[in-house]
Amino acid sequence: MKIIANRMQVNMGQEAEYKRRHDEIWPELSQLLKEHGIHEYRIFLDEETCALFAIFMVENPDRLIDLPSNPIMQKWWAYMKDIMPSNSDFSPVSTELKEVFYLP
Repeated sequence: MKIIANRMQVNMGQEAEYKRRHDEIWPELSQLLKEHGIHEYRIFLDEETCALFAIFMVENPDRLIDLPSNPIMQKWWAYMKDIMPSNSDFSPVSTELKEVFYLP
């Protein structure tokens, strides 16, 4: 199992909408993520800066390679692009974070 962490951003003033959309996450998206081996996906919000910190566990990171091309994933990104910085393919602008400390 590998832990992956990312930093993203939600547009200022869109924090409640971001949470609402995730509270109502599509069942087919949840299923897709689970089918790709993703577990314990969490997203945290820094309310002062609107920075998002996402962390999840994945059984095999190689299984994530085709996730961006999946139509469900592309539809979700298109749905979210109006409330967060996005790339030209509508994926969220994201920076993978390096683990620097672990307390077992």
